[in-house]
Amino acid sequence: MPGGARPIVVDNGSTDRSAEVAREHGATVVAEPRRGFGAACWAGLQAAEADVVAFMDADASLDPGDLHLVVDPVAAGEADLVVGARVAARGSWPPHARLANRVLAGQVRRRTGLALADLGPLRAARREELLALGIEDRRSGWPLEMVLRAQRAGWRVEGVPVPYHPREGRSKVTGTVRGTATAIGDMSRILRRI
Repeated sequence: MPGGARPIVVDNGSTDRSAEVAREHGATVVAEPRRGFGAACWAGLQAAEADVVAFMDADASLDPGDLHLVVDPVAAGEADLVVGARVAARGSWPPHARLANRVLAGQVRRRTGLALADLGPLRAARREELLALGIEDRRSGWPLEMVLRAQRAGWRVEGVPVPYHPREGRSKVTGTVRGTATAIGDMSRILRRI
């Protein structure tokens, strides 16, 4: 891992041997029985000990070598939350998911004034401050709730471009229209609540 990072992989019901592969490569594996992106992120955050923490999908769509793009500005004190804006390679992002993300990012810009083009999964912040935000969602609303709570708390939130590649395997969220619809429902609920 870059810069001596300590990888933590959260397994919340994977059936593809990812937990076993992660252990074989030296990662700490945390079991989280609850399904959901937010549940996995929360479990990883609880297990982390570093001052600055980063989140990313472990499906090969994001390269761990790019973590510095979101981590460095936080570590240098230039930003409090850095979110990777996906620069998608051909075939890496289904049109329905890309459209849903574009609409959501537009709503966030209108509501908050934050100049974010994407609410992607690659992001970094300081651990203690992130815990103190009190993020409640444990499903697909986690990334949106993090941004909204951070903005409300006066954090400096920045977006940076990050390469985005075709994933390995099929996504439960963006890989199906139903999964995307569920994520939109989760995020709509967050937008109404916060």
